[in-house]
Amino acid sequence: MNVWDSLAKLLIGFGVLMVLLGALIWLLGRLPGVGHFPGDIVWRKGNVTVYIPLVSMILVSILLTVILNLLAKLWK
Repeated sequence: MNVWDSLAKLLIGFGVLMVLLGALIWLLGRLPGVGHFPGDIVWRKGNVTVYIPLVSMILVSILLTVILNLLAKLWK
């Protein structure tokens, strides 16, 4: 197996992961209340809206940390 085959497999795997992550985010965005937590900043001025999901980012970070730690323990 040469370096191009390895790179191709890595890019395909990354692409599949991105599609799955995009589908998950799309589905979570359709759930009521997700992404509209107290602490998420929304600033509107005329036709401009700036949305900074601080609390949502913290919750996603905690969730991913727990999931990745569980997977790491399973693979050891």
